[in-house]
Amino acid sequence: MTTRIALIAHDHKKDAIVELAGEYVDTLRRCDIVATGTTGARIADAHGLTVERMLSGPHGGDLQIGSQLAEGHVDMVIFLRDPMTPQPHEPDINALVRACDVHNVPCATNISTARMILDVLTLRLAEKV
Repeated sequence: MTTRIALIAHDHKKDAIVELAGEYVDTLRRCDIVATGTTGARIADAHGLTVERMLSGPHGGDLQIGSQLAEGHVDMVIFLRDPMTPQPHEPDINALVRACDVHNVPCATNISTARMILDVLTLRLAEKV
């Protein structure tokens, strides 16, 4: 079964998630990727990855991913949040992070934790070769 990973980033974190995806492009090629709109487009364009794109976060993309997560279709979430900028869709963001907790899905909200999750995923995938 293929690992399904959600990649999400607030506007001020989009460059960081594109860079992160580049660091782990070989790992991510072995995964199914779902992302919010602009984040998904930027990752796909920069690295040639296949990305299922949802709506942008403020238009319901976070909720779409949360719904998939609740149904067991997302294995891990990397959500690079910008804690210094107010987000108009903060309730949706909180609902997604809460859904990760409820369904015991790993969720990284900063680069350090994202790298830890992706390092473990890289090791797990290497064991399957």
